[in-house]
Amino acid sequence: MTSDRRALAFGLSAVLLWSTVATAFKLALRELDVLQLLAYSVSCSALVLLCLLACQGRLFLLRQYAGDSPGYFLVMGLVNPVLYYLVLLQAYALLPAQQAQAINYTWAIALALLAVPLLGHRLNRRDLLALLLGYSGVLIIATRGQVMALRFDSLPGVGLALLSTVIWALYWLVSTRNRRDPVACLCLNFAVATPVALALCAVFSSLAVPGWRGLAAAAYVGVFEMGLTFALWSTALRLSSGVSRIGNLIFLSPLMSLVFIATILGEAIHPATLVGLALIIPGVLLQQRQPVAVAREA
Repeated sequence: MTSDRRALAFGLSAVLLWSTVATAFKLALRELDVLQLLAYSVSCSALVLLCLLACQGRLFLLRQYAGDSPGYFLVMGLVNPVLYYLVLLQAYALLPAQQAQAINYTWAIALALLAVPLLGHRLNRRDLLALLLGYSGVLIIATRGQVMALRFDSLPGVGLALLSTVIWALYWLVSTRNRRDPVACLCLNFAVATPVALALCAVFSSLAVPGWRGLAAAAYVGVFEMGLTFALWSTALRLSSGVSRIGNLIFLSPLMSLVFIATILGEAIHPATLVGLALIIPGVLLQQRQPVAVAREA
């Protein structure tokens, strides 16, 4: 296979797996509470990333990076995965999957806002249009189209979902300045996060071993949301001759995700969700003058 075909295969695999994440979160939260899911999935992801680096003969990078910047990886590990997934999983616990997934997708728009105070960017007309489209879509989805009445399934859930986009955008802004190997850096983040997540679960919840369904759900989230899929996506970007070719694949994910939500979770997809996504996706596309929307999707 040519490099671009391999990149496409890796990219499509990543998008397909990410499209199952909203469904996996909700299934896992039927068996585990937020802290248990965080603890078990983070631990699983750390193990998978360690095995991946070992197979590639790159474990030496962990000692090198940790020795060079221990404070950096301590802070980044606390932000992602600990803080980010605590907020995101709580949002999923409070909201229908279709709402949480669609709102989280606006993180690229949150990035444009944060770039103003943090990077000194100025909002132009395209940015303002993107903001208007994106957050109008959020309002329509969160109120199930009852915009004037402002009736929310869970206002705290909507707030947490929006907060998760801010946390991820901040994390992305900092991490893009790091030129180290992305998989090794992610592995260090999860190595830092694992004892923290386990301690939080032990203190505020329970580390009792769940049934096989809970373990399987946590393992799936750890592997395919937090760990392996990121490596697939990074490989696709590295192999492709044009980053935008791969980056645009991410726009398949929210629609594919709705298929899994409807067929597996049995959620009836509300027309307002489709209308909202019809506004959010163009809003995110307008932000692609920067390599923003090619980084992830949750």
